[in-house]
Amino acid sequence: MFFQCFCAMTLFYCAHWQAYVTGTLKMGRIDVTEAQYAIIAIHLISAILGPDVWTTQIPTISLSLNLVSNYGVVLMTVTVVFTYVKVIMKGGVGKNGSTVAGTSILSPVIPFSLVVVPAFIIFQKSESHVYENHPALYILAFGMVAAKVTNRLVVAHMTKSEMELYDWSLLGPAMLFLNQYFNNAIPEYYVLWLCTIWVCADLMRYCGQICLEICDHLHIRLFRIPYPPHAHHPHPHPPPSPKPERNDRNRGYNCYEIYVGRYGT
Repeated sequence: MFFQCFCAMTLFYCAHWQAYVTGTLKMGRIDVTEAQYAIIAIHLISAILGPDVWTTQIPTISLSLNLVSNYGVVLMTVTVVFTYVKVIMKGGVGKNGSTVAGTSILSPVIPFSLVVVPAFIIFQKSESHVYENHPALYILAFGMVAAKVTNRLVVAHMTKSEMELYDWSLLGPAMLFLNQYFNNAIPEYYVLWLCTIWVCADLMRYCGQICLEICDHLHIRLFRIPYPPHAHHPHPHPPPSPKPERNDRNRGYNCYEIYVGRYGT
């Protein structure tokens, strides 16, 4: 589960990394979307049939379904990542082969590495087996950090601006790392919850800030109804109702009656 989820995060990040370098988001016939669908299907099978289904042995090849699925995910991930890296290494559209922001094509590696590497180290060094006991919470915490970093990469691509290497969401994994460094002064379960709350709040704040900035720039009323200018200040005296207009036919008939009554036939 850990491996598959982080493969999905890596594929999605690499797709936007390529867009940050080349200026265009390109999708192939079998790409990050298909890989993520395959991982989703694996988790759905686990949820419906139970995790024990993956221990089933395939008689013809003498391998369990768990190994077959992992090999399939590895093969698909390596193929897609190799395609992205091949495009990235050709150089970007910026000056001297740089990114759209004029930065190094390898600069996006650092923010994502600060997510994946601590996640693996904390998973391996945990004395209380925090991942084995709370896998959903653990992946949710680091998934939110990866989502924040990926969003910043997307914004950097759209605005053609430099992507900062560090982010406030990385403070969450730093909590777990420092807690392990000081021999688990606080139970890891509580620190993991604190990390999850922090990164979720930071991601929501960032997304809201970006949405408001876009709306302010484009003069869009976000979740607001534009009322008429004088809707809240009605006129003190209602305007008089318009009189019904008489058509020309009635007007001519009345004039004829007046003429006959005054002068006769």
